[in-house]
Amino acid sequence: MSEPAFTVVDLGGTTLRIARYDIGTATVDDVRRVPTEGLARHPGAPVPLLQSKVAEQLARLAERAVARHGSRALAVAFAGPVTADGHALTAPTVWGERGAPLPLRPLLEERLGVPVVVVNDLTAAVWRYVDGPDQPPFCLITVSSGIGSKVYRAGEVLLDAEGHGGELGHWRCDLAPDAPPCDCGGRGHLGGIASGRGVLAAARRAGLADPGGYARSALARAAPDPRLLDNPALVAAVRAEDAFATAVLRGTLTHLASAITSVFTSIGVRRYVLMGGFALAVGARYVQLLTEELERLGCFGLDSSEIRRMVELGAPDDDHGLLGAGRLLAARGAVHPAVTAP
Repeated sequence: MSEPAFTVVDLGGTTLRIARYDIGTATVDDVRRVPTEGLARHPGAPVPLLQSKVAEQLARLAERAVARHGSRALAVAFAGPVTADGHALTAPTVWGERGAPLPLRPLLEERLGVPVVVVNDLTAAVWRYVDGPDQPPFCLITVSSGIGSKVYRAGEVLLDAEGHGGELGHWRCDLAPDAPPCDCGGRGHLGGIASGRGVLAAARRAGLADPGGYARSALARAAPDPRLLDNPALVAAVRAEDAFATAVLRGTLTHLASAITSVFTSIGVRRYVLMGGFALAVGARYVQLLTEELERLGCFGLDSSEIRRMVELGAPDDDHGLLGAGRLLAARGAVHPAVTAP
C-alpha cells in the first residue's frame, strides 16, 4: 500500500506546478510544471475569460493528480489574496485587473470530491519555515515577478477573513503620477518598483537616460540596447558588483527597506526570510545591499549589529509553495471538507 499523500499545487502568474506531498517524509515528488493559462499566455484577454481558463486548467490537472496520487486532500497555493472560504479575490500576475471573486475552493471540492484548501501562495510558503509550536515570529518576503509578504506569529499567519494582510507589493511608495506601473493597474506600488520586473524596467530606463554610463557597464556587453536587457544579464552584473547595475538595484531597495522598517516598527518582527526567483538569483549580494539600506535608514531601537541579523535568504529552490501547502494540510489535519486555513 502506498504512503498517504496530499496533492499540492503552486499556481503562479507564469507557471502552474502540481505535485504529490508525502505525509510521512514531508517531501514532494511527481512534480509537474505547465504554463499557467493566464495573462502571460493570453495578453489582452478579458479578466472573466482568463479566470475561466485558469479555473478549468487547475480543476482538470488537479482531478488527474488526485486520482494518480490517491490523495486524501488538495491544497492550492495561489498568487493573490484568498478569503478564508477559498475565494480568490485578485490575481494581478494571473489575470491582471481585479475581477469578480473566483470561488476556487467550492469549484474544486464539487469536482474532486476531496477536502480542498486554497490559500495565498506566501501563506502556504510560510509553513515551510514553521518549526514547531514555539516558532518565533518572522516575515516571509518574496521578490519575483511581484513582491508579497506574510507574517507568522503565535501559530498563525496574520490575515483577516477576507485574505487581507501581507500585500506589501501593493503599498504605494511612490506617489508621482508617472510612477512605474504595477500589474494590478496601479502606479508607484512596491512590486512595480522593486520586484524582478520592476528592477529590470528601472535598469532599462536608466540605460536610456544615461547612455554613456550604460555603455561603460557590464549590462551593455550583454545587451548594447538597454531596451533588450533581460533579468539574467542584470542579475549577473549585480553579482559581479557592476557599479551601474548596483546603483539601479539600490534605488529600488530603498523602498523595500522602508517597507521592512515599517513592519518592524509596527509589530516588532526581527526576522525576514527572502525567497522568490529574483532575490534568490542575486543571492547573498541581494541580502548585503538590502541590509546596507536598512542600516542607512535605521530601525528604531536597533543597533547596526542587530539590523545585520534581520535578513536571510530562504531555501534555494522553487518548492516553497508546494512544501508549505503540504505542511499546512498536515498541520490542519485535512480529513474533512470543512477544513479551513488562515
